[in-house]
Amino acid sequence: MKKTYIYNLILAATLLSTTQSCKKALDLAPVDTIEQSKALQTSKDVEVALVGSYSALGSRNFYGGRPFLMADFLANTDAIEWFGTYEELTQTINKSLLKTNTFVDNVWADGYTAINDANNVIAAISKVDAAKKNRVEGEAKFIRGSAYFDLVRLFGKAYNDGSPSTNLGVPIILVPTTAITDATYVSRATVAAVYTQAIADLTDAEAKLPATNGFFATKYAAAGMLARLYLQQGNYAAAANAANRVITSGNYSLTSAFIDAFPVMGSSPGTNTTEDVFSIQVRTLTGFNGFNEFYGSSTYGGRGDAVISQDWIDNNYSTTDDRINAFYDDGDIFTSKFANPYGNVSIIRLAEMYLIRAECNARLAPAAPIGGQTPLQDLSVVRSRAGLTTTTATLADILNERKLELAFEGFSLHDAKRTQTNIGSLAWNANALVFPIPQREMDANKNLVQNPGY
Repeated sequence: MKKTYIYNLILAATLLSTTQSCKKALDLAPVDTIEQSKALQTSKDVEVALVGSYSALGSRNFYGGRPFLMADFLANTDAIEWFGTYEELTQTINKSLLKTNTFVDNVWADGYTAINDANNVIAAISKVDAAKKNRVEGEAKFIRGSAYFDLVRLFGKAYNDGSPSTNLGVPIILVPTTAITDATYVSRATVAAVYTQAIADLTDAEAKLPATNGFFATKYAAAGMLARLYLQQGNYAAAANAANRVITSGNYSLTSAFIDAFPVMGSSPGTNTTEDVFSIQVRTLTGFNGFNEFYGSSTYGGRGDAVISQDWIDNNYSTTDDRINAFYDDGDIFTSKFANPYGNVSIIRLAEMYLIRAECNARLAPAAPIGGQTPLQDLSVVRSRAGLTTTTATLADILNERKLELAFEGFSLHDAKRTQTNIGSLAWNANALVFPIPQREMDANKNLVQNPGY
């Protein structure tokens, strides 16, 4: 039997495996395949599998927070002071990732688990009741498209770094992995191909999802992710239009105070704010806030390993900026955004959409701004909430506002790459700023090619 690895992408688990408790252990045959027809037989089965897909997406190693935190660490020069003992994160903050880094391994593994779970739902979509079919398929494609987007921008070169049509991204797998065979050893697709797949999934998701869907993905969650993707790609007209669809939906509004956009300690577990376009749900018994794990002080459920530099705060926020108050002193300085271990992990906030529309209109300078609002008007919406007046909205103004508004939410690395901004002494497109393909995956799948520098 070939040696396999529990976290290999080809072993991403199908959700609804069944057990037969009446059999003795010695009667059970080894399992390396899953019969789809037995796993997902009814609409209810597929709907339950979809909920499981969200659980995989929200793993601490994926949308639960760790990949966003690692992206911030790679981009850090003077904002974060690291006092932790995790060697994997020390490598990240030092920009010296190893191909055996287990945190990187887990991002890859959990990302592909979410993709495989979504593939199982999509493959069984014919079993879903007609009235629910579009919604279920749309949610699964939102999960898959979002996962591919974040995997490719971590494990592949930036879209604007050389040729995306030849640079290697990540493997594209669109059918469930139900058996371990040579056919499941998939090569890496190009960066352009992965972006194209993510766009196709998210576009279909937006078309099929409802405007409201509880705390699950909606058409505006898909539009928000498309806005982020198009911005990363440099397709500013498409990004502005997607952000505009979210803004003008009327479903979301900025919270009155900046800190109210985040689940501060004492707020009820699993609570979204009016600003949350999409967030990962965390309860006292389920879910995990990976931001709180390291950004939160020990008093507020975290390890207290990632301290925010007081000098960085003082050098970037004016004294009249309400966001300067979104930090707390617990022996060291920490961001208040993640002071609740049971707070939902906000993935898409409305404020980001205003900043995307403002930036795109500033770059394009169309005769009539997309959405009918000028960059100054959009920038003013975000800054007014922070208690600031706004007189200019240059591209530099808007990019600086992104840094202040979205600090420590996982944007800094990707913003540096798309704006070609060097990180300290490292060039914006340095090999060290791209995750290595995990060595475990390289050993298991000989079709994979390692990233340069590793």
